Amino acid sequence: MTDTPTPHRQDSGPSAPSVPPPPHPATPANRRRSRIAIIATTVLLTALTAAVVDTLNAGDNLSAPGRLLSGYAVAWALFAAAAWTVRQVPARAATVLVLLGAAAVALAGLATQPRTSNDMYRYAWDGRVQAAGISPYAYPPAAPELAPLRDNWLFPSGPSCKGWALTHTHSGLCVRINRPSVPTIYPPVAEGWYLAVHAVSPPDSRHKPLQVGGAVLAFGTTVALLVVLRRRGDPQRAPARAALWAWCPAVALEAVNNAHIDTLGVLFTVLALGTTTAGARRGALLGAAIAVKILPILALPGALSGQRSPARVLRVLASTVAAITLAYLPYVLASGTGVLGYLPGYLHEEGYDPGHVRRFALLRLLLPNAAAGATAAVLLALTALYVWRRGDPARPWRGALLMTGTALLLFSPSYPWYSLLVIAFVALDGRWEWLTVTLAGTVLYLAGRLLPGFPLQAWAYGVAALAVTTGAWLRSGAAQRLVRGFGTAQPSVRLR
Repeated sequence: MTDTPTPHRQDSGPSAPSVPPPPHPATPANRRRSRIAIIATTVLLTALTAAVVDTLNAGDNLSAPGRLLSGYAVAWALFAAAAWTVRQVPARAATVLVLLGAAAVALAGLATQPRTSNDMYRYAWDGRVQAAGISPYAYPPAAPELAPLRDNWLFPSGPSCKGWALTHTHSGLCVRINRPSVPTIYPPVAEGWYLAVHAVSPPDSRHKPLQVGGAVLAFGTTVALLVVLRRRGDPQRAPARAALWAWCPAVALEAVNNAHIDTLGVLFTVLALGTTTAGARRGALLGAAIAVKILPILALPGALSGQRSPARVLRVLASTVAAITLAYLPYVLASGTGVLGYLPGYLHEEGYDPGHVRRFALLRLLLPNAAAGATAAVLLALTALYVWRRGDPARPWRGALLMTGTALLLFSPSYPWYSLLVIAFVALDGRWEWLTVTLAGTVLYLAGRLLPGFPLQAWAYGVAALAVTTGAWLRSGAAQRLVRGFGTAQPSVRLR
């Protein structure tokens, strides 16, 4: 049985691509405006690249959180300006700028070692353990069975056992890896990536191969976005949309500098939703994304947007499950029931109960703590049902954005790299207001130490929720009618 193409559904909102607008006539005035826009965008991208490098050289999130936060603010302002000016650039020149800018911003992320997360050191360790023929789920890094694999980079000793991102075990072992007393939490496709990067890395190359791998994945996602948007969206607007991912400071900092594995899941998810039909290929790619990091499972209702055929829904679900099963199979054979590693413990640990970060920050403002979790589950279930039943099958990323962004607003995590998926969906859909979810996580992650006692989590995600709600209203028919009403009102009409 073959998949049949899903017909396009026209949108009533202002963001619908519909028929691409004709190109501007090549008059001298238009050519002059285009040249000015190209120059302005180039200058802004150069400044953005310099701002990212300067910010990363300022220090880490423990020693210089205020300096990092101010550098991020400058980078985001330059990013917003560049994303605006590139809209005035002709599509062909804009595509070149997007690709060059994506490369420059990614290279800026390679300026230093990781600055705000030490997750990458676990990635390097898991790759090394697998290369030795040992399952990464079998032993924690501090286990004596893995002692022959230790070196002075990941397990420093003496005077070098000082500084950021170092953990000391109860036995006195000094480790760069977080949670060194428990096995890994990462799913099998992520583990395959760590092994592949280790296999091609020169000896003693340390953190750079994983960062370079992150840069390759980030740039590859930019290319995938351009291809998908040209084939399934508006070719004229495709470069400006792709720039929302390609130039985003969060991509340079989280995907490249911190080398977060989430980027591989983002790439698979973009490829999955970019397929022309909701069939086995989409399900297999989405299954691969889920087997990188569990978070892309939130894109599943979007992948099924508007699908009424039980056979088609079953094909997507079956191929998703099959891809995950096949990915886990080699590790199950090696580790048995231990293949989940520390993942269940991590999910329990990330309840955010200690300290200033807690789950469901916005819901806790309105509901008792005991009711917040159940309410969040109901709201997510209703959102998933809405996306599946009422979503646009021609734009599955729109429902995926709504589902993923809503989940992050409800759970309000302090880890900005969780929202890399949201940034990619924003690039596909153009609803830039959802980028405030990424900003909320970044502010919470860095500024929590600067404002002890201040309810920063609720404020950060509250502002993001307000921005998203305002954006949705401005795109609605009611807002458009209100604008038209003001435009046609007669001066002689008196308000009563």
